[in-house]
Amino acid sequence: MKIVLQRVRCASVTVDNNITGRIDKGYVALLGFGNSDEKSKIEKMVDKIKKLRIFPDGNGKTNLSIDDVGGGILIVSQFTLYADCRKGNRPSFTEAASPALAEELYDYFIECAKSKFSKVESGVFGADMKLELLNDGPFTVILVT
Repeated sequence: MKIVLQRVRCASVTVDNNITGRIDKGYVALLGFGNSDEKSKIEKMVDKIKKLRIFPDGNGKTNLSIDDVGGGILIVSQFTLYADCRKGNRPSFTEAASPALAEELYDYFIECAKSKFSKVESGVFGADMKLELLNDGPFTVILVT
């Protein structure tokens, strides 16, 4: 599993001109799943994201969690995180999970997030999505299992 986690001031995802998810302050989580990923990894990763302290406190130090700032999380599937560009000019996606497995894991990630976070929004798996965000910092971390 690969996650690009961006601290944002606001974000939204649109499918077919309809907003499917929108948050104010919080995280955008771009998720990619690999062939060996399983549900037990997801539970640990959701816990990790919840406990991360990457929001600034009153002194400007990254000391606060998403709960401390009342933030939400916008979850978007992105299999292209598994692009292998080492050979040639066209990315290979052989390490990416099959669509059926990836969708199952994506849905489970959302389910786990809803049990931990106060506000969870999401895109639509496999859809052509338009993502708008105002990156805060910018502060972006990459989480890999």
